[in-house]
Amino acid sequence: MQYFPLFIDTVNLNVLLVGAGDVASRKLALLTRTEANIHVIAPEVNPEVKAYADAGRILLSERPVVQADIQNYDLIYLATANDKLNAELATLATERGIWVNAVDNPAYCRFITPSIVDRGRLVVAISTAGAAPVFARTIRARLETSLPQSLKPLFDFVADKRLEVQQRLTKTATRRLFWERFFDTNGDRFDVRTPEHYQNAFNNIVSRGEILLLDEATPVELLPLAAIPLLQRLDWIYSEVGLAEDLAELVRRDANRAALPALSDISREYEQGSRMLLVADTQKIEQLKAHFPVAKHLSPGAI
Repeated sequence: MQYFPLFIDTVNLNVLLVGAGDVASRKLALLTRTEANIHVIAPEVNPEVKAYADAGRILLSERPVVQADIQNYDLIYLATANDKLNAELATLATERGIWVNAVDNPAYCRFITPSIVDRGRLVVAISTAGAAPVFARTIRARLETSLPQSLKPLFDFVADKRLEVQQRLTKTATRRLFWERFFDTNGDRFDVRTPEHYQNAFNNIVSRGEILLLDEATPVELLPLAAIPLLQRLDWIYSEVGLAEDLAELVRRDANRAALPALSDISREYEQGSRMLLVADTQKIEQLKAHFPVAKHLSPGAI
């Protein structure tokens, strides 16, 4: 993974954008959605950039950039029509410890801007590490159609309720069960019934134990799509060997991990509501299937 995805808090973030043409204005259209302090430097400015300045959203300096400008910023975007100038300024920014993006020149980028699906508090970022931006846009188009606009007010509602949930439900595991129940009932809608679904989710919160079995020889890419949500809800992952990289990508990242315990310990964990994945060889999986008839066996094309 060459580019590690991060979401940056833009409050009090100082950003410099060098250039004010069409490419720069497209970057500015995204940046102005954030809470960053934005300074644009360019000798010639297009109407879109000028409008942001007139509205007081950005600080605009209508002049050529100089080397002394490349300091005291958290992020710098270089979007001039002069590739040589962009490269020189990018090198200078890197030397001064500033993260820089030279538009359309990955070799001089300390970071890149992904393709973004914006649903308010829910933001999805897509990147092909610069290899195929056209395909990234295709993925974005698919997500735009599958993620409804109602997610914006829904996540505003959820954010407003988080403190109340923390006060009413003191255990982390119970809060997770609460939110699972809320989203299972409410879905991705935000309507007059959303507050009702929220209140109902507090009723009868009980842990439902779950045992998933996976033969360590099973190719992960052959698992059914229905297995993915189950792997994302795990509390424990038990295995005698380290998880394969492709399986580790599918399971809940903060699930606890340990070696296979005794059968009695598995039974106790199940009765206490733990959701667990047991990864073992074929012989052991057959034994576990016989001992735990309630277990779900994850196998190619079936659960």
